[in-house]
Amino acid sequence: MLVAGPTASGKSGLAMALAEAVDGVVINADSMQVYRELPLLTAQPDADDLACAPHRLYGIVSVGESFSVAAWRQMAVAEIAAAVRDRRLPILCGGTGLYLKALTEGLADIPAVPETVRQAARALHDRLGGIAFRALLAERDPVTAARLAPGDRQRLCRAWEVVEATGRPLADWQAAAAAPADAPAASTILLAPPRAGLYAACDTRFDAMLAAGALAEVAALDRLDPAPDLPAFRALGVADLRRHLAGEADLEAAVAAAKQATRNYAKRQMTWFRHQLATDLVMDEQYSESLRPKIFSFIREFLLTAKP
Repeated sequence: MLVAGPTASGKSGLAMALAEAVDGVVINADSMQVYRELPLLTAQPDADDLACAPHRLYGIVSVGESFSVAAWRQMAVAEIAAAVRDRRLPILCGGTGLYLKALTEGLADIPAVPETVRQAARALHDRLGGIAFRALLAERDPVTAARLAPGDRQRLCRAWEVVEATGRPLADWQAAAAAPADAPAASTILLAPPRAGLYAACDTRFDAMLAAGALAEVAALDRLDPAPDLPAFRALGVADLRRHLAGEADLEAAVAAAKQATRNYAKRQMTWFRHQLATDLVMDEQYSESLRPKIFSFIREFLLTAKP
């Protein structure tokens, strides 16, 4: 079972409710929730959540460790198998489209890229800046460039180095990926709330994160002194709160920027889900207990018809 949706849509609450009701295991499918140093800003399950239902693949690596979608997929497949062996329903929960797509459709078999090409891509990005670099990438891989933000240095450079080393755009490699033999058969629920309500939920949740200690969490991250281009720094709110801690923005401006970035990200997620994710049940509102009868009826039907 896949439970997907944009940030602050209530998917974690839904996944946990399902796990409690049908003896399930919640398995993380969010690329930022794997980092143990950012439990608040990435909205990882707290102690009360963990007491209600088993959760897997949350906070499993440090921000300084190398971690990839391939590594996550391998772990997720293993956790799914373990849940099935224990006669529990595996419930994948997350908003990272790349993770969900990798799980169900597999990963492209891209040849290894020489280190010299990697270094050249990063040097070019540093010289041009994100906006100009993305424009240059768009000439060679317009599909990938269109879905990446100018500030996403790691993924922009990855797309550039792939086309540079192989002569084929990353988008072509990904489109040619074959569904692997271990791809799980899954039914997908998508939470797709109206934009106004979703944006309000994003703002409210960020305020709650701040009240719970998100600023101290970012300060502790800075004290670790990790490389600034690591994926964990893309977690929503990290860059803006770091600017405040460095004296480059007052707290009000940093929070406003973080909230705007969160709303922008939620919008991009919804666009991706609407066009890229095959769904079996779409709920056009925020998750709440009032949705349980319809969702649980769907789940019961799924369990009755699912192959043993």
